[in-house]
This record gives sequence, structure tokens and C-alpha cells, in this order.
Amino acid sequence: MILVVDDDKNIRLSLKLILERNAYEVTLAEGPKEAMQIVRNTPAVELVLMDMNYTRATDGEEGLTLLKQVKVFRPEVPCILMTAWGSIDLAVQGMRAGAFDFITKPWDNGVLLDRIETAIKINNASPATQPIQSSPIVGTSLSAILATVARVAPTNAPVLITGESGTGKELIAEAIHRQSQRANGPFVKVNLGGISTSLFESEMFGHKKGSFTDAKADRIGRFELAKGGTIFLDEIGELSLASQVKLLRVLQDQTYEVLGDSQTRRTDVRVVCATNADLRAMVGERTFREDLFYRINIISLHLPPLRDRREDIPLLVDHFLRMACEANHLPPVKATTEAIGYLQTLPFPGNIRELKNLVERALLMKGTDPPPAPPCEGGEWLLTASDFRSSYSSVPNSSTPLPQQGGVGGGSLSSMERNAIAACIAKHNGNLSLVAKELGISRGALYRKIEKHGL
Repeated sequence: MILVVDDDKNIRLSLKLILERNAYEVTLAEGPKEAMQIVRNTPAVELVLMDMNYTRATDGEEGLTLLKQVKVFRPEVPCILMTAWGSIDLAVQGMRAGAFDFITKPWDNGVLLDRIETAIKINNASPATQPIQSSPIVGTSLSAILATVARVAPTNAPVLITGESGTGKELIAEAIHRQSQRANGPFVKVNLGGISTSLFESEMFGHKKGSFTDAKADRIGRFELAKGGTIFLDEIGELSLASQVKLLRVLQDQTYEVLGDSQTRRTDVRVVCATNADLRAMVGERTFREDLFYRINIISLHLPPLRDRREDIPLLVDHFLRMACEANHLPPVKATTEAIGYLQTLPFPGNIRELKNLVERALLMKGTDPPPAPPCEGGEWLLTASDFRSSYSSVPNSSTPLPQQGGVGGGSLSSMERNAIAACIAKHNGNLSLVAKELGISRGALYRKIEKHGL
């Protein structure tokens, strides 16, 4: 049963008609007092759809009070707030107070029904649901995260994946897509850190020929390419404030316009975002919009760094060796117990990406050394700790003694990081793709470090 709370009779009856046509049972309340009586006495209520204002006052205090009361008596019941676009800051306050989602008036029926269905599905999903076993994600420490993925994937809820660079955020996004009802649709990846503010609209929404100076042909935007599937917005913390506003309107209204075309188009995508930035801190610093943060953060998944999940290293090494042997047509190779022990002592600032690169490098270097490694009991070749140690020592890292930089002590982490990056840039003659690959970090993370150190 859905409880609709609004002091406008026409809105209550309109919502009742829409919801009942879509097979929902509905009960109505004119104000907070009547709503709380229903919440206390009607266990069948599984969602509350509520306005923020009930008198001539427009500060939303009545709505916030009602929301808090509902969460006290029925904390498990999701609440969706209704507010005007001009009062969206009220919805943000409501999200802080525990609301599941918000929708603006006048609402779009399709958007409204999608948000309601998502809230009810997530609330009713069994926490015991198990992820699909064919997932390429390796490691026992991520079982709780994968269980959450399986629980929320069948819904259309936006998901925010956080974690350091190289922890596998894209793999989690792909797992959400594969286990969703959109699995047969496209999975479109967008690196927002690589899109300038001036090109944001063209890249994301497309443009018509002649809409600006260099528009020599029509361009299909990423949202259109992802139609019927999932759009993965990576490095969303890199998005400028101007672009954040444009993205928020699309996520809120699920509509957009192609540059040079006045026709409004509707999106049909599931949005998954990822970042290695602290968005909450950025909200406090006013470099990331709070309303956008709550719009993309309905479901949040945090991936721990590899240094906090060292028990997964043996499985990851075995997985990467198997993949590399198949790709390079090599016989099966195993890492010795001593080698695994050595790898578990390394800091891996580049996380899983860095480990993968190290495993592949050690394997290929070993394959060029005559005579071949001695076979183990299963007939496979062995990689030893010395194999990994020699491959690891060739990469600039915080354990390598580095010369002092002007103004910064040679022993400081900042100085060591700066020197390591500078040495790698010089080694590859400024090819940043090769630099990022060797350091085991993403290009976006490399750009930020270059800017940070003034390189």
C-alpha cells in the first residue's frame, strides 16, 4: 500500500488514479496528523509519497517533521518527497533526514512510477540474494558488496561506486549491468574527467550539424547511445559545477535536448557513477553540488584498497596469471608461496591494476630468461619472489631512494611521489598513457598528480 500525503485534493486524487491504474493499493491523507495515524495503525503501508508543505508556509518544516516522525515509527518504510524545482534545497534537507528519493512538481508519470517501483523493489529485496557465479570479480573479501550488487541490480536505482583508483569500480558497474533487467542493452562508459565543460553537452547529449562552428556532422550523444541500457559515469568528481547542473536536470527529469535541436528527448538509461574523490568533502567545499550528490547516491558501494584486502592477493595472482598465460599462449604458471608472501608485503598504491601489471610483467620477463623456470608438481612453471622483486624494483615507487627536490624534504611522501612520476615521464618521453600504465594508476589520477606537483 502507498500512502499519499498532500493538502491539495486534486493532487491526491490525481496520484490515486495514476497509482491504482498501475495496480498499487493507495490510501490518502490531507496532512501530517492524519498521515501519522495511518502510519501507526496500518502495517500494510510500504511507501510514503509526501509533500513538503501543508500550510501557507513554504519553508518545508512541516514536511521535514513528518518525515522524521515516519522514520521513527516505521524506519523501514521508504519515503519519496514531492517538491517544486525552485525548492529543491528542501528535498536535499529531506535526503539528509532519511528520505529515499525526491521528485519535483509537476512530475512526469513515467519518472514517478519508476522511482516508486525502485524504492519498493529495493526495500523488499532479500538480503540473502546471491550474485551470479560467472562474475569476473575475484576475491572473498567482496562477498558483502557482491550480495548488495545482486540485491539492487534488478532495480533502476542510481548507484555510486567509490574507492581508490584501480580497485575495480568499473568491474562492479559491469556486474550491476549484467545482473539488471537491462543486460541485453548497451553498457556505455564515459570518463567525465576527460570531457571539458565546453564539450560536455555535445558529448553527452549530441549535436546537430551546424549547431556550432566545428559541428560538421550530426553527433549522437552518450545518453542516446546508452538507450535501454546502462551509462557508467566514471570520475564524476572531476565534473565542473556548470556541467553538474546540466547533468542534474537530466537525472531529475530524464529529459534532454540535442544541441541545435529544440525537440525534448527522453532518456531510458540506468545511471551508475564512480569516483575516487571524497564527494561529501567536496560538497562541504562547495565544489560538488549537494542535490546532485543525493540524486546519484541512492545506493552507495565502497571498494576497499588492496592493502586492506591482502587475503585476496593469492586468488588475484592466480587469476591474472591464468589470463596472461592464455593471452600469450604460454604454459600454465604458478606463483610460489614465498612469492605470494612477498606480494602481500607491497603497498600497491595502484591497487589491483598495479598488481595485474606486475604479474604480467614478471611473467613476460621470466618467459624471456633461459633456461625456463622449473616445473612444479602439477606440471606448471613457477614464478618466485625474486622474479616479482626484480620486476617491481624497475618501477618508480615510494620504496626507492630518490634525490631531494627543492623546498621539499627528500624523505617526504609528496617529494617521493613527485620524483617517481617525473622519472617515469622522462623514461617514456612524455607518453602519459605509458606512464599511467607503468605506475598502475588511471590517466585521470595521473593528470591530477601532475597538476598537484606542478610537473
